[in-house]
Amino acid sequence: MDLDLSGKTAVVCGSTQGIGLATAQELAHLGANLILVSRNEEKLKTVIQTLPHPERHCHLAVDFTNPADLETKFNAFIADKAVHILVNNTGGPAGGPVNTAGTEEFINAFNQHLICNHILVQAVRDKMKEAGYGRIINVISTSVKQPLPNLGVSNTIRGAVANWSKTLANELGEFNITVNNVLPGATDTIRLKTIIENKANKTGQAAENVKTEMANASPMKRIAQPYEVANAIAFLASPAASYINGINVPVDGGRTKSL
Repeated sequence: MDLDLSGKTAVVCGSTQGIGLATAQELAHLGANLILVSRNEEKLKTVIQTLPHPERHCHLAVDFTNPADLETKFNAFIADKAVHILVNNTGGPAGGPVNTAGTEEFINAFNQHLICNHILVQAVRDKMKEAGYGRIINVISTSVKQPLPNLGVSNTIRGAVANWSKTLANELGEFNITVNNVLPGATDTIRLKTIIENKANKTGQAAENVKTEMANASPMKRIAQPYEVANAIAFLASPAASYINGINVPVDGGRTKSL
């Protein structure tokens, strides 16, 4: 099975922590040259030094709360670079019920997720066409299959991103560009820690008990590690996944009740 990414260039968003960092590490080990994207430049520089062949990788510090700035900076940054793989990965919206969410929460989440994803796709699409190789992988959530309690804004925006992705897969497949979604379940990240702490504060439960409840919701009775999600992303980015297009891949230990 061909998992070799030598000679391929991958853009990995949110690459200084959690799933994004684990993805950067895995793609680098498979031979890819990386363009790491995140807000914190110092953290980006630190991550690069931990990767195999750090001289082959570069970074762009940009804030996804400003889509216009992202578009200007990203287009300029990749003007002279090939891009074969794009991993769209952005921290999720704050928790809370949907019926009390302010309209600005939806607008902000829509911009940070769908609009910024779209900007990046438009920037790399023609480069992928020219190369005859494209992999667009969107890290979303199992909520696109089964909405999650108390994540109203996230459930809504993730669904929009999933359908945008499926539409792109239909349009770009003829150019050997695949577009797929990876849907992490509860994964040991900073975001999950925040969700656990918020629930513990609201319910009066101990944080460890909340975490155990989340783990037990999966048939595997544990929470995922970021590298387990990264492995799925890396496979979809590889030549081996050449005919996998337009799908959602849950990496949740079987927690999602639907197929």
